[in-house]
Amino acid sequence: MTTASTAFEDGLADRFRHAVADTWTITLRALHHWRNRPGVMIFGWLFPVLLMALFIGLLGGALGATTGGDYVDFVLPGAFAMAMFFGLDGTMSAVSSDASKGVTDRFRSLPMSGVAVVAGRCAADMINSVLGLAVVVLAGLAFGWRPDAALPAIAAAFGVLLLLRFAMLWIGVFIGLKARNQETVTAVQVAIWPLLFLSSVFVDTATMPRWLGTIAEYNPLSTTTTAVRELLGNPAAGGSFAVDNAILLAVAAPVLLVAVFLPLSASGYRHLRR
Repeated sequence: MTTASTAFEDGLADRFRHAVADTWTITLRALHHWRNRPGVMIFGWLFPVLLMALFIGLLGGALGATTGGDYVDFVLPGAFAMAMFFGLDGTMSAVSSDASKGVTDRFRSLPMSGVAVVAGRCAADMINSVLGLAVVVLAGLAFGWRPDAALPAIAAAFGVLLLLRFAMLWIGVFIGLKARNQETVTAVQVAIWPLLFLSSVFVDTATMPRWLGTIAEYNPLSTTTTAVRELLGNPAAGGSFAVDNAILLAVAAPVLLVAVFLPLSASGYRHLRR
C-alpha cells in the first residue's frame, strides 16, 4: 500500500514538473514573438497613455469641473484600469491567430500538458500587463499624479488592477478560441469601446442620466476604477451601493468572471474545431 501510494505521488509530482516546464516553454515562445515585434508591443503599452493624454490635455479643463478636484488625480486610476481592460485585445488576437493557423492543434498533438498551452499564454500576457501598467504609472507621474496613500493601500490598488486583467485574460482566451476568423475578433474589439466609455474611467457617473449612470457604476471597469481611486486617496462621493462597496465589487466581479470563463476556456481548448 505504501509502495503504491509513493508511486502515485511520484507520478503526480512528475506530471506537475512536466506541466511547469511546458508552461514555461509556451511563455518563452510568446516572449520570443514580442522580441521580434517591438513596435507592436511598444504601441500597446503607449496607447492608454495617448488616450489619457488626450483627455487630460484637450478635455481635462471641462471634465475637471465635474469631478470636484484635480482631473489628473481623477483620471489616472481610470487609465490604470483601462490599460488592464485593453489587455483583452492582445490575448484574444494571439489565441485566435494560433487557433486559426493550426498552431494550437499542433500543440494538442504533442506529448505536452494541455494546461500548459493556456497557462503559458496567460503567464506571458500577465508579464506584458505588468510592463504596460508600469508604463502608464510612469506616464502618470510625469503628468503630475502623486498617490495620497500608504504603501499597503498602493499595493492593494495594483493587486485589484491585476485581478481585473486576470479576468479579462480568460475572457480573451475564450473569445479567441471561439472566434472563427480575424473579422470576428475585430468585431469584438469594436464592441469593447462602448464598455470603456460606459464607465467612470473618464467622467463621474453622477453627470449621466440616472439610469445610465447606474449601469455604468456596475460595469466591472467602473468598480475597479472606483476602488483604485479610493485606495489611492481620491475616493468618489458615496450614495450608491456600487460606489460605497467598490472594493468588494472590484474583487467579486473579476473572481466571478474567472469562475465562468476559465472552465469555458478549458472546455473550448479541449473541443477546439477549426
